[in-house]
Amino acid sequence: MDAQPDEHEAGGPVTTTPATASDAGIFDLHHPPDPELLADCVHCGFCLPTCPTYALWGEEMDSPRGRIYLMEMGLAGEIAMDETFVGHLDACLGCMACVTSCPSGVQYDKLIEATRPQIERNFPRAADERAFRRLIFALFPYPRRLRVAAVGALLYQRTGLRALAERRGLLDRLPDRLCALERLLPEVTWGTLRAHSPRRLPARGVARRRVGLVDGCVQSVFFAEVNRATARVLAAEGCEVLTPSKQGCCGALMLHAGEEAGALDRARALIAVMERAEVDTVVINAAGCGSSLKEYGHLLRDDPDWAARAEAFSAKVRDIMELLDELEPLTKRHPIQARVAYHDACHLAHAQGVRRAPRDQLRTIPGLDLVELDEPELCCGSAGVYNLLQPEPAEELGRRKVENIRRAQPEAVVTGNPGCLLQIRRHLQGDRITLLHPIQLIDASITGADPITSERQTA
Repeated sequence: MDAQPDEHEAGGPVTTTPATASDAGIFDLHHPPDPELLADCVHCGFCLPTCPTYALWGEEMDSPRGRIYLMEMGLAGEIAMDETFVGHLDACLGCMACVTSCPSGVQYDKLIEATRPQIERNFPRAADERAFRRLIFALFPYPRRLRVAAVGALLYQRTGLRALAERRGLLDRLPDRLCALERLLPEVTWGTLRAHSPRRLPARGVARRRVGLVDGCVQSVFFAEVNRATARVLAAEGCEVLTPSKQGCCGALMLHAGEEAGALDRARALIAVMERAEVDTVVINAAGCGSSLKEYGHLLRDDPDWAARAEAFSAKVRDIMELLDELEPLTKRHPIQARVAYHDACHLAHAQGVRRAPRDQLRTIPGLDLVELDEPELCCGSAGVYNLLQPEPAEELGRRKVENIRRAQPEAVVTGNPGCLLQIRRHLQGDRITLLHPIQLIDASITGADPITSERQTA
């Protein structure tokens, strides 16, 4: 059975109260966009150059301030929650680049994450749209189901079916979303399917921290080596590392897509798991998940049984690069002679404000030439499941990101989010550029390995 939130601890579904035009406009009364937060926007336009969809289309309603206008009009009951309204909101990647560029401190993150659940509760999506969303949320948050799907992917890749479909042009005949799903599929090996994080890894030397590692969903199945590298580095730096079983999904994919009730249940379940483990720090190596974990206190603010527990949990959460920065690493690093580009994952740089720590930690590796990309604030187009739900703009953004990577001429690209790795890999096919999580480079430097040269030799 897949790990599921404990029904006695989960707290039940979100309850809503229908709204009228005189109270919350087109929204129901369960946390509509906050008028005070909307009023913070002075519509200055500083967000425009950093917004991916505005950069693509130059359309005002596909900019942060344009979407804020829509929320204001919706709250006033001046517009309908129709396909036009929903289309502009769905087109938003939720990358939060506007948050870091805004001189007025507008909390667009809270506004978009209040509006998306409203849409899912109150807008009747088309049958095919509902079916595709159900498919996503019936698969990706469940590691065991993903592992079964990965077996099918392995057979598809190794039996020649994929090559045959490519030669016959069958992939181009798929609906856009299914085509995007196929193109994003990583190479699967039997080693990938067998890999698991150690449940406990003792600290090397005197223990400095007791750390709980969040295993993740996509991360645990397709990027298990990132989790294993994370555990090895932390153990080398004096942390006892626990990876509790039955974690389940953290709820980030659901939260970012407006599936609020599911996200709430997942949050409660993960909090309970880490409480039982009695850890000092909760460490995460996936940027999108980390941003959600740090917002559990806000997410569960209405639940009297969980609000304080959620706040305490979120206070313990650190991205792996943040934690290494706090620990001031002591373990010797061996040289890696390579030109490496760092890509800022949006939910690490913008949502969590973690920019310096990854770069500083990579610079502890002797010989590493760390280079920056043009347009670093612009999203690669992954954005959770955005590249599946909105494949056309995601494709444009992916190509644009890869062109910036090629101009930097790196031997490797590192980024702290599995979605970014999948998206960039999909568009870098044919280029001899290695893709890694930063922790994999640090792990290799500690052990004396060279993952960039070895991967290129086996490619």
